Amino acid sequence: MATLDQKSPNVLLQSLCCRITGKSEAEVAHQFQYAVRVIGSNYAPTIERDEFLVSEKIKKELLKQRREADAALFSELHRKLQTQSVLKHRWSVLYLLLSLSEDPRKPSSRVGNYGALFAQALPRDAHSTPFYCTRPQSLALGYSERGAGLSASVGTSGISSLGVYTLNGPTPTPQSLLAGQPPQSAAGAAQPLGSRLAWTLPVSCSPSSALALPAARPALGPPAPSTRVVRPRRDGEVSEAALVRDILYVFQGIDGKFIKMSAQDNCYKIDSKVVLCKSLRDTSSRLAELGWLHNKVRKYTDARSLDRAFGLVGQSFCASLHQELKEYYRLLSVLHSQLQVEDEQGVNVCSESSLTLRRLLVWMYDPKVRLKTLAALVDFCQGRKGGELASAVHSYGKTGDPQMRALVQHILSLVSHPILNFLYRWIYDGELEDTYHEFFVASDPNVKTDRLWHDKYSLRKSMIPSFITMDQARKVLLIGKSINFLHQVCHDRTPPGKITPASTSADTPKDAAELLSDLEGAFQEKIDAAYFDTSKYLLDVLNRNYLLLEHLQAMRRYLLLGQGDFIRHLMDLLKPELVRPATTLYQHNLTGILETAVRATNAQFDNAEILKRLDVRLLEVSPGDTGWDVFSLDYHVDGPIATVFTRECMGHYLRVFNFLWRAKRMEYTLTDIWKGQMCNAKLLKTMPELSGVLHQCHILASEMVHFIHQMQYYITFEVLECSWDELWNKVQQAQDLDHIIAAHDVFLDTIISRCLLDNNSRSLLNQLRAIFDQIIEFQSAQDSLYRSALEELTLRLQYEEKKRKREEEGQWGVTAEQEAEEKKRIQEFQDTIPKMRSQLRILTHFYQSIVQQFLVLLMSNPDESLRFLSFRLDFNEHYRAREPRLRASLGAARGRRLSNI
Repeated sequence: MATLDQKSPNVLLQSLCCRITGKSEAEVAHQFQYAVRVIGSNYAPTIERDEFLVSEKIKKELLKQRREADAALFSELHRKLQTQSVLKHRWSVLYLLLSLSEDPRKPSSRVGNYGALFAQALPRDAHSTPFYCTRPQSLALGYSERGAGLSASVGTSGISSLGVYTLNGPTPTPQSLLAGQPPQSAAGAAQPLGSRLAWTLPVSCSPSSALALPAARPALGPPAPSTRVVRPRRDGEVSEAALVRDILYVFQGIDGKFIKMSAQDNCYKIDSKVVLCKSLRDTSSRLAELGWLHNKVRKYTDARSLDRAFGLVGQSFCASLHQELKEYYRLLSVLHSQLQVEDEQGVNVCSESSLTLRRLLVWMYDPKVRLKTLAALVDFCQGRKGGELASAVHSYGKTGDPQMRALVQHILSLVSHPILNFLYRWIYDGELEDTYHEFFVASDPNVKTDRLWHDKYSLRKSMIPSFITMDQARKVLLIGKSINFLHQVCHDRTPPGKITPASTSADTPKDAAELLSDLEGAFQEKIDAAYFDTSKYLLDVLNRNYLLLEHLQAMRRYLLLGQGDFIRHLMDLLKPELVRPATTLYQHNLTGILETAVRATNAQFDNAEILKRLDVRLLEVSPGDTGWDVFSLDYHVDGPIATVFTRECMGHYLRVFNFLWRAKRMEYTLTDIWKGQMCNAKLLKTMPELSGVLHQCHILASEMVHFIHQMQYYITFEVLECSWDELWNKVQQAQDLDHIIAAHDVFLDTIISRCLLDNNSRSLLNQLRAIFDQIIEFQSAQDSLYRSALEELTLRLQYEEKKRKREEEGQWGVTAEQEAEEKKRIQEFQDTIPKMRSQLRILTHFYQSIVQQFLVLLMSNPDESLRFLSFRLDFNEHYRAREPRLRASLGAARGRRLSNI
């Protein structure tokens, strides 16, 4: 072994050629060059590559020769060889030794006459010259100048090989190319095309050559001696040799002398006038199908190759079809070469080394299967391009046939190569150069920068290849979108290579094939790594440079009234302004009051970037509106944070603020009502006639306070606080900006619906606004009552004071006229009390009816939290006793609750 290792492979190969032919090194130059080309080809035989079976055959051969000791020695040596890593292709070495050990003089020998084979003048360029035949004459001319003999270079593992389609690395040299007889497969598999072509070599073959070959696969074992009887031809009947020549032309899509394309039937047909036996006619028709398949594939490639709009993916598909046709042409070149040799040597069509239709039928079986696959693939891919084309090819590879699957996988590796290049360029550089709209990420150049995240980039679902999942496609979209958002909106100049290290792209179709073979492993890891790195960096930039989380908290504190001390003080300062008509308000006055409220409360400690965005906004004025109806706080957003707080989101915030501001005003109003009652209670004790009216005011105020407190609790804690807690947890766990935007949208939708601001709650909101209006009406009625009562009290006190002073002066306190006037005025005041009581009674009745309707609507609402709110609003069943519908609704609700339990 040490001596062999010191010699180069070329020296060893030259020595082997000399040993086989028995000639000197100078005389075997041609044979040596041919051997180098054969070994360097990627021909893939279909012989079963099973090291165990080959070793067992060697043992059987030794036992047949009664060499039991040698068989035992071979077993021991083979066992030791398996434990060593010296040889990478032990099967090839064992198969070579087995072939060389056979006697070339035997008819069943695999090796055949090596000396006769290498002694021929083999064509030097047989392997490297593909065949693209446009005219029949060019074929004959090209091979007539190269001498006799059949070119044994069958081509690579494409259409011209009947073996398993291999993608990576060289394959062992087919021994059948050097044989006069077909090799016997170790496991009974089909014989390779090279071994079948080797039968046609014009060497000294034994009479037992398998001339009578079946139309299907050749049988195993040494062929039996041929007893074929040649049928005499009738007068005018076309010879089989002429049909073979026509068939070879038809294989290339060229009309022959007897077989021509029928435009009407869309197939190749033999002229009905041609005298031909039925068996030859049927065999020729079966073989002519290859020409039709070839034309179908070639027509597609010719039409699409020059179509630029077909895109890079489509051109790659056409290139893969061209490769397959090239291998097919190589096979045809070998067959034409053999035909030329037969013509020059005058070989009879019935001789054992000649081309026959039956042999062509066997040899062209696998090429026909491959052409059928390509033709079906062409039909399936009609009208498709880009990722859709890749999906079509990928779906066609889901088959149990290993040869077809390998063929489709090879085509898919070429087709998906441009898509993977698009993908890597997008996720590592953020660049989208998709001229022909083949990639599944689409860009809209008309979208402005402020809508880049939402509208500029999107997924073309039809172009997502089927081997890429929707989750992977979404991540790919987010990666490139994040890079462009950083550059164009955040003005971050960090190179993409520093955000996430660029991985090796699919530089070749081989790299693409390796990547596609591990879609859930290596490919998923590349996507995930780029996704996490880019998204994390973007969120860090938004939080560090643009204070995204602080802006989110500012929305909660100011627009959702979370900063309680600020809101209360602001409402106190604004009350004198907001009670005025809306048309008399000026925004600069309100802005000054806002700044005063900020400086006087804890809001002054907020970030200056937050406070400068806080502003006052006046809504559209309607006739009769006061300042309470049009006042609103505003928060200005721009730059990257406007991507989260979009115009639609800010509109939702304003709606919620107006609702909360009105509810807060009701609480503020009821507080004033209560303060008025407490302050005036002692003053009006001297007016017993008002006790009934005041009691009625206290009862109605208590009902309103209970209602508003329960509503405030529900809105503040059950809606805002719970929703905010969910939002904050999601934001803290967000992996990308889309997660934050989605969580924020869910938060806004939740508070919009649960604050009765959505379309489904319009009736509830109308009832609630009617209740708010009744509270304002009650405040006006009570203020009017107290104003009248206090005026009356003041007059009575003045009367008593005047009376006391006159008595101190020693005069009568009052005259009869003055006393009569006083009694008359008191009587007039007492006459207004029933009117006040009636007004309060009407107000109370109307308020309670609206509340009852509101409770009925709450009980029929599908939201469970709103149904529980109705229980709290009527905890003592005060309204239930008054409203029959409410009793029915409450009973149904309790029944549903019990059934759930």
